[in-house]
Parts: sequence; C-alpha cells; structure tokens
Amino acid sequence: MTQAIQKTLRDSAAMRWTALLLLALAMFCSYIFMDILSPIKDLMQETRGWDSTAFGTMQGSEVFLNVFAFFLIFAGIILDKMGVRFTAILSAVVMLIGAIIKWYAISEAFFGSELETWFTNNLNYIPLFDELGVSPFYAGMPASAKFAACGFMIFGCGCEMCGITVSRGIVKWFKGREMALAMGSEMALARLGVATCMIFSPFFARLGGSVSVSRSVAFGVVLMCIALMMTIVYFFMDRKLDSQTGEAEEKDDPFRISDIKQILTSSGFWLVALLCVLYYSAIFPFQKYAVNMLQCNLTLTAPEADSFWAGSSVTIVQYIIMLIVAAAGFASNFQKKSSNKLCLLGLSVIALIAYCYMGYMRQSAETVFAVFPLLAVLITPILGSYVDHKGKAASMLVLGSLLLIACHLTFAFVLPAFKGNALGGIAIAYLTILVLGASFSLVPASLWPSVPKLVDAKVIGSAYALIFWIQNIGLWLFPLLIGKVLDSTNPGVTDPTQFNYTAPLVMLAGLGVAALILGLVLKVVDKKKGLGLEEPNIKAVSEPISEKTSTYLKEEKTKD
Repeated sequence: MTQAIQKTLRDSAAMRWTALLLLALAMFCSYIFMDILSPIKDLMQETRGWDSTAFGTMQGSEVFLNVFAFFLIFAGIILDKMGVRFTAILSAVVMLIGAIIKWYAISEAFFGSELETWFTNNLNYIPLFDELGVSPFYAGMPASAKFAACGFMIFGCGCEMCGITVSRGIVKWFKGREMALAMGSEMALARLGVATCMIFSPFFARLGGSVSVSRSVAFGVVLMCIALMMTIVYFFMDRKLDSQTGEAEEKDDPFRISDIKQILTSSGFWLVALLCVLYYSAIFPFQKYAVNMLQCNLTLTAPEADSFWAGSSVTIVQYIIMLIVAAAGFASNFQKKSSNKLCLLGLSVIALIAYCYMGYMRQSAETVFAVFPLLAVLITPILGSYVDHKGKAASMLVLGSLLLIACHLTFAFVLPAFKGNALGGIAIAYLTILVLGASFSLVPASLWPSVPKLVDAKVIGSAYALIFWIQNIGLWLFPLLIGKVLDSTNPGVTDPTQFNYTAPLVMLAGLGVAALILGLVLKVVDKKKGLGLEEPNIKAVSEPISEKTSTYLKEEKTKD
C-alpha cells in the first residue's frame, strides 16, 4: 500500500517516455525551422539575391544574441530559478515570434514595403561590432536578409533555451534510470527534423510549379505552433509530477553567482565544453551548406517533367519510407526477443535501400542529404544504452572525432573525383553522409549525460547553458566563415551549383582534428581525476554507497 502511494509519474515508464516524447517533438519542430532555408540556398540566391556571404551571415545570426548578449547565460539562470515547465513554454513562444518575423522577411509582402526601405538604408554599420568584425549585418546586405536575421536571432534565443530546458527536463525525469538512452532517443527523434526539412522545404518552395521560398518558411511557422502546443501539454505533466513528489522548482535552491564560479573551475567541464563547440561547429554549419555542396559535386540530371520521379507524390512516398526506416530501426532497440529485433532491423535496412534508390532516381541533392540522421536514429539509442550500462563516454567522443575527420576529407577530396560518375558519386555521398550522421549520434549519447557527473544538480541548468553558450560561438562564426571562404575561393562564380567547396571542408576537418586532441586529453584527465566519464550511468547512480563505506560495512559484518 505504501509503495502504491509513493509511486509517481516518473516511476511509470510510459509516463516518463511520454514526457520525453513531448520534449522531443518540440525539438523536432525547432530543428526543421533551424535549417528551413538550407536546402534552398540556390533558390535564395536566384529569387532574393542572397550570395554566399549574405546567406552565411543570416544563418550565423541565429546565435548572435546568445553569444554577444549572453542570452544563453540568462536562459540558464531562468531555467534554474523558474524551472523546466515555465522555461519550456517561454522558449516555444520566443521561437514562434522569431519564426513569424523571418517568414515575413522572406515573403513577397516585405518587398516594396516601408520596412524594406528602412532595412536597406540602415544597419549598414554597427559601431564597435564592425570594428571587431562580428556584426550580424554589413553594408550591401539585402534588406530581406537583414530582417530575416533579426527574426532568426529571436528564434535562436528560444531554440537554445529549449535545448537546455529539454536536457534539464530529461535529467529530472530520468536521473537514476536510462538517462543516456533517453537523451540519445530525444536527439534521434529531433534529428529527423533535419531530414524532414531537407525533403519538404524544397517541396513547398516548388509546389504547384511556381517557386516561392516563403511557403517553405510558412511550413516551419506552422510547426512552431505545434511545438508550443507540445510544451503546454508537458507543462501539465511536469506540474503533476511536482505535486506528487512535493518538489518546488523555484524556491529550493536559488541561483547564486558563485555557482558560475563552481562550474568554471572544473577542468572536466571545460574539456567537455570545448569538445562540444568544436564538434558541433563542424556539423551544424555544414548542414546549412550540405545540399549546395552536393549540388556542386554530384552529376545530377533532372528526371523528365512528366515522370513519377519529377512529381510531388514521390516526396510523400519517400518521406513515408523514411519514417519506416526510422521507426523500425528505433523500435528494434527495445525488443527483448531476438527474432523481433532482427525483423525490425531487416525492415529498416530494406526501407533504407528503397529510400536511397528513390533519391538516386529523383536526382535530388536535398533527398540525398536527408539520409543524414537515419543511421543516427538507429544507433543513438544503442549507444545511449551502452553508456548507461557500460560507460566509455569519453572513448565515444574520440571515435566520433575520427569519423568526423574522415567524412569531411572524403567530401573535400574523394567526392569531387567522382564528378561525372552519377551512380558512383551518389553512392559515395550516401555512405559518407550516413557515417557522418552516425558520428554525430556519438555526441548526445555520450557528452550530454556526462554533464551531471561534472557539476552539482542545482546548477545543471546553468552548466548546460554555459556549454551551449560556448557552443554557440562556433555556430555563429562558422556559417559566416564558410560563406566568406566560398566567395573568396570562387571569384566570379555566379552559378550557385558551381562552387568549389574544398577549402571550407578542409577547415571543418581541422575542427575534427582539434576535437580529437581534446578527446584524448579528456580521457587522460578523466583517468587522473576520476570524473567518472568512462563509468556507466546506471551503476554510478544505483550504487550510492562509497567503496570506503562498503569496506567498513564488511569489516563490521566480519566482527559480528
């Protein structure tokens, strides 16, 4: 009877995984909007006059306020003081506001408006920021790109706030349980947003035979409304949990500035934070240019206009097949019977082959890159479960860095060698993209669950915020750098499908090398200081009795 009274929503596997699903769906929608313009970079140049520098500057603006206005730090403080549910809804509202502004900037209604005139004549010089070379605008930047950057800045504040909130929420619901599996699963589902974006953004932009980039952004705005609804449902679930446990999110441990000092004096924290910024800077900025990079390096021949492969229905069919790949692969991780597991894995592999075949027949760079998260969906839960039960988080980060280096160098030097070979080029692209996605899955499965081992529970929100802030420096800088490097190494190139991407890709591979070195250093520090990064999560929580205490108890038992 007592056990029944003490049982909470958190003790129910169905309820805590439902809470995770709500948070993951919000991140899924935000991931779609984050890269909504990435697969139509060529259309943005053709219809809005955005060259690579304008495109990269706008894309990098997403994290500008997080970095230079320290909004992420404040977001962490808000999270620690106000709790998960309040911050989740706040982040969704902020994302929606930013998304609406960006949509209007891209829409036809913006052109010829007084607002366009104002942005054309202003924000061409920002004192101090221009001198430091960190301004989110520049003279000659298209007015639509400037206003879109403003909206993207606001969206970025909400998106990164949502990211740290989700991480804190998972810790709240899964600590002492399958936390790494939960974090890996959340990111696996969220990253399906990347694939969804790659497929549907060009679909909506070209819907009906006419090109309208604003339709793609409008699709993203609708999804941000859905994200807000998900966080509202989560709000009531989380409040119910607190009423059962008697926890009070806002008053138990008020935030103090001294807590920041406690976080910053941890060498393990700094190594993990720097690993994060290096690794994510080599992935997220790349995503924003990946489709254009494939357009420049693959030999693609558009199918006949009246064929099935050129129609709109094939997009829906291919997306359904993608969902089968993801769902079957993901579900296979939770099967106890080996026969069921093998059947689901077999279905996932067959569906993946069918998806790749359709991508080849469509001769579409965006559908080729859309396989990026699919292998990650399959293996991220496996890796998360492995970290929960076996550990080796730091070793996984080293492996991820090695794979990252190999993939970017393959894109830089191997893929261009297959230019003119349609089948060979797409085969190399598919294989490399799948491996890159798999390497990316090593980070959420190993890095994020390691943070609670490095800091006190009361400052987890602030710790995640600091890591995200450091990460955002790279996410602001490298989209801008890639755009500038592209324009400087391709002088006079006006066709957006004829850029040489070798220099930007080598730069990204260099980030992987730096991440590899830091990963090896982290392993040494972990072994020396006993941070527990190589230890399993469940063991670390489920065995709270120290070795010294255990020895004492054994001695007392022997005396008796």
